Amino acid sequence: MNPLQKEYFRQKLLTWRAELLRESTETLESMQSESLAQPDLTDRASMETDRAIELRTRDRERKLITKIDAALERIADDSYGYCEETGEPISLRRLEARPIATLSLEAQENHERMERLHRED
Repeated sequence: MNPLQKEYFRQKLLTWRAELLRESTETLESMQSESLAQPDLTDRASMETDRAIELRTRDRERKLITKIDAALERIADDSYGYCEETGEPISLRRLEARPIATLSLEAQENHERMERLHRED
């Protein structure tokens, strides 16, 4: 991967990370300003359900930020874009679709196939 491509993916990851952090901050602010003291039980239950879904989404995004940070570290140490299993380059199309990818498409497919086999046991 050439330096221009690395910089492209670095900027893409940084932008993605900043967007996730901004959304997280907005969620925190809206949750602090909202009150769960709804007089109607149905409204309160609906609000609590919405809040729980939002918190689960933010938790998934928190984990995604960790993966983005790991990808940024791989860019810094020149291991970005290489499959962790095979050491082969990960295709640019795959990285464009999933910039945090650590496995080549073939390795990922093998990994998923093995997971399915072990789940059926």
